[in-house]
Amino acid sequence: MQFKYKATYDSSLDTFRNEFLLAGAAIFGIMFSYNYTPIEVLWSFSIWLESVAIMPQLYMLQKTGEAETITTHYIFALGAYRALYLANWLYRYCMEDHVDWIAWIAGLIQTALYSDFFYIYYTKVLKGKKFELSE
Repeated sequence: MQFKYKATYDSSLDTFRNEFLLAGAAIFGIMFSYNYTPIEVLWSFSIWLESVAIMPQLYMLQKTGEAETITTHYIFALGAYRALYLANWLYRYCMEDHVDWIAWIAGLIQTALYSDFFYIYYTKVLKGKKFELSE
């Protein structure tokens, strides 16, 4: 980058405790692993962490009550990406009889976390309004 842009980060709003997400993902990664090899436990940890990784952003949206349009489109794309995984898993189950319970449950949790955002996105942003939580 050749130009320095005005900083938009406000540390007073960034109060989400990421340690809880990391600790929870580590516990679930150890508890719910197919094999207890280091690689398998790390894979399980990454799946669980990915399922809740959006929580700090959603928390920030809730705290500020609004977001720029580009930010809302980006978050929607992240959620749609995960929701499309659900269709992939259904296809693989029907066609290949493949089941990966860890990925399925973590994916359902992640999609559920996005559900409220999807509703607000649909009712406001897609109708040309600004993303605001309070009216």
